[in-house]
Amino acid sequence: MNISRGLPSAPLGSFPVLTIGNFDGQHVGHRALINAVVECARRFNGVPMVLSFDPHPIEVLRPGTVPKFLSDTQEKYDFFERLGVAELIILPFTQELASLTPDQFVQQVLHDGLGVRQLFVGDNFVFGKGRSGTILDLRRLGALHNFIVQPVTPVVSGGEVVSSTRIRSCVTSGNVAEGRACLGRPYRLTSTVIQGEKRGSQIGWPTANLRISSCRVLPADGVYATLTELDGDCHASVAYIGKRPTFQEGERLLEVHIFDQTLNLYGKDISVSFIDQVREDMTFLNVDDLLKQMDQDGAQARAILETYHGHSSNLLMTKEGNG
Repeated sequence: MNISRGLPSAPLGSFPVLTIGNFDGQHVGHRALINAVVECARRFNGVPMVLSFDPHPIEVLRPGTVPKFLSDTQEKYDFFERLGVAELIILPFTQELASLTPDQFVQQVLHDGLGVRQLFVGDNFVFGKGRSGTILDLRRLGALHNFIVQPVTPVVSGGEVVSSTRIRSCVTSGNVAEGRACLGRPYRLTSTVIQGEKRGSQIGWPTANLRISSCRVLPADGVYATLTELDGDCHASVAYIGKRPTFQEGERLLEVHIFDQTLNLYGKDISVSFIDQVREDMTFLNVDDLLKQMDQDGAQARAILETYHGHSSNLLMTKEGNG
């Protein structure tokens, strides 16, 4: 996949097939949209393309706003490439770009800049100054500039339309299972293991401690059944996110206990995928009460992961680990 910033100086192919968006999260609706682009391009021997923006439009339209994202830049790139996108065009999102009317945006960007022949967008797509352009406007302008607009019906899961907004709500409320259904995969966070207070090791539940970027959407405080990827291998795990109120509140961290392994994790990058919530955060009167609950949490996480994987041969209960 070729990645370019700004509009190309020359046409990117005789039959560009495009979609537009920020694609945060890369959920099942985004996947359906990209698949439609790639399939159309294959049918007409064209070029499957994505037009995206940097920075996120909300950062320009609402200065001072710090958006929370479901994915990072590399995850987006991997998503597009995996689905077969050939060209990713990233436009700098500026006040000048935001001020373009729908007619100007289509003329300058889609027609003159990209030479679009077919455009796939969600049927609730809006564009142009003040988000004033609708699908009807896009179809009218497409006919004027010799490209076809293909609205794609939103994907529905659990009786509701899948959207990044819905997924953010699921994750921040702790409902990572519903978020997983909307994403088509578990929600995942990646970070570098840092030195902790070793309190987990002292009580028999060693953990890898992760500090997560303030720009990422975080699950609600509590305990989760998780899968942890390290050096290409996936391990069953249980994770806690929060401020450890039983030991006096501190920095909010993600703490991961990998089952059945004794690993040296300090300084390594690991990815944690959230399968389901085990429980919300709790405060305990003493360490013994906490340990009893952690044993129950571990057993419940095991059961969730066994169901998720469809087998249990390598998910026997143990408390060994490193952290």
